[in-house]
Parts: sequence; structure tokens; C-alpha cells
Amino acid sequence: MSSNTPRQPIRDLRFFLTVPHTCSYLAGREATTLFLDPQESPGGGVYDALALLGFRRSGRHLYRPHCEGCSACISVRIPVADFSANRTQRKLVRRNADLELRVRPALFDVEHYALYAQYIRTRHSDGDMYPPSHEQYRTFLTLDQDYARLLELRLDGRLLAVSAFDQLEHGLSAIYTFFDPAPELERRSLGTFAVLALVERARTLGLPHVYLGYWIQECRKMAYKQAFQPLEMLEGRHWRRLIPS
Repeated sequence: MSSNTPRQPIRDLRFFLTVPHTCSYLAGREATTLFLDPQESPGGGVYDALALLGFRRSGRHLYRPHCEGCSACISVRIPVADFSANRTQRKLVRRNADLELRVRPALFDVEHYALYAQYIRTRHSDGDMYPPSHEQYRTFLTLDQDYARLLELRLDGRLLAVSAFDQLEHGLSAIYTFFDPAPELERRSLGTFAVLALVERARTLGLPHVYLGYWIQECRKMAYKQAFQPLEMLEGRHWRRLIPS
């Protein structure tokens, strides 16, 4: 059990609520999002403090769900010191041992965008991120800040995957991963391997957590997060172990 609370005072920050909109995860539901005022600086410990309260980053915006009558979105994180890869995950690590991992700033790159566009067109043509565009990619995954990073996964120079993440004071925050959808690469489970790579990076850096964003029990697309055990969930202002169902 963990009960971290933010050290940075946030009472003077300004926030805005969106108007209700269609929920991206649960059919027939409406969602409302709480955003930090874009004029507020996310530096100086603000981002670190808000991450402990379940906020995420998309581009230059920090946000979290704030839906009336619904608390389905649960912030989850991996406690790095206690994490133990299961048999399937250990196989993936061995299977991807031939990949080169490289961390870069979260700046626009033509090669990255080409892979992103291919991924969205192939895997998410029915989602709200389709069709992909340069502007969409830039506003979502690029940011000229020291904490914003991109993890490249390459095989003999060929770009297979990119995982966007932030390096915070108390952990790494996984933002989004996109990868080559070629059928011959399916056995590599590049999305899962990217999370395992972030766990290992956090361990190397001495950071205690890897934040996986939101988990919704009713959403099948998020079921993979439960494979990382132990997992902690945010309840109010306290993080507690999520008991597997």
C-alpha cells in the first residue's frame, strides 16, 4: 500500500471544465474533462504534484476525467521495486533482446510521424484519432520540455515503435505508444514490451513508479494493464494496491 500525496501546493492554480462530450471508452456515456489552465506553467513541481492526483498530459495540456456520476476511469501505476514480470512478459523480453532502444527529445520527426500515421490508419481507423495529420501528431505527442521524451525501438536501424513518456520526479508517465502493424511483428507484442522497457528504465534511474494512465474495468482495450502486477490505483488522494479480479 502506498499513500503518496503531492508536495507542491496547487490551491492557487486555475482549472477549466469542458462541456460534456461523448465518452471515448464507454458506449452511451458522456464525459467531462478537467484541464489545468494552459496559461499556468507545468514546471516547478506542478506537473509532479498533479500527476500524483491522477492528471495526465496530452501535448501541452494537463488533464483528468471529471465526470458527474461516473468514476470508471481509475489512475494506475506500477510500483517498480515490487514489479515482477510474469512468464509471458519474460518471454517478450527475450524475444525483443535484438532491439536497440534509444531515448530522444519529444520533437517532431518525419520518420516517427510516418509510423504513427501507418499505425492509426491500420489499427484505429474507427477511432476519433482517424484520420491522422501532422497537426494532430504535433499537438498530441511533441513538446519542447526536458521531461518529455520519446523511446525508439529499432531492429537493424528499422523503426518498429515509438513510446512517448514523461520523466517526472517520482516516476515515468507512459503517454502513448505506436508501432509497426506488420503481421510478422505481432509476436513481439511491441506495446507490452514498451511498458516493460519503461519499467526497466525507471529501475535504472531509481524512480519508484511507472504511470499507465487510466484503467476502466469495463473497457477491453485497457485490460492489458492488469497484466502488470502488482498495480496501484488512485483512490481520492491515496494510492492503494489493486486486487486482481
